[in-house]
Amino acid sequence: MAFHIRPAAADDLDRAADVLAAAFDTYAWTRWTIPRDGYRDRLRELQRMYLGYALEVGVVLVDDGLRGVVALLPPQAPDPSPKFQERVARLHGSRLAAVASAGIPPQPAGAWNLATVGVHPASQGLGLGAALVRAGLDAAGGPVALETSDDRNVRLYERLGFSVTATTVVADGPVVHSMCTPIPTIEAAS
Repeated sequence: MAFHIRPAAADDLDRAADVLAAAFDTYAWTRWTIPRDGYRDRLRELQRMYLGYALEVGVVLVDDGLRGVVALLPPQAPDPSPKFQERVARLHGSRLAAVASAGIPPQPAGAWNLATVGVHPASQGLGLGAALVRAGLDAAGGPVALETSDDRNVRLYERLGFSVTATTVVADGPVVHSMCTPIPTIEAAS
């Protein structure tokens, strides 16, 4: 199945956040990092905030039907504003300390961060997620790193050229697989 993937516009972000909120509704990491009280509203707001940030400093791609979205951040992305960070902290609420202590290793220097990719549940299984990741890899033009807490995602990403670089067992939380596409090495002159 062919998909038309395009850069997102600012007016796509609300619908894209809805897609991500639906896609991540039962995801182990978001269920662990976001309090149960108001979970869906918090999840949707976090997704919308991160998409806005990614649109400002990185790449956000969607399909024409707005059934899927991928967001990537460049290697030297600036930190979000203090106001942004304060709002994220409030949305994580009682889970913030757990998130901060998860112990996930840093991504490799020079790699783009595949911050999120999601497909609305009604459109999953059609290949849209893989098409979005491929388009994101093309847009990045260099190594890309990510984290996932779903073993099915590990297999998908491996088919797309990623390798597991670390596996973190989070205390009282999900297992997090860190992955990256190959990072070019520079041969030393002899």
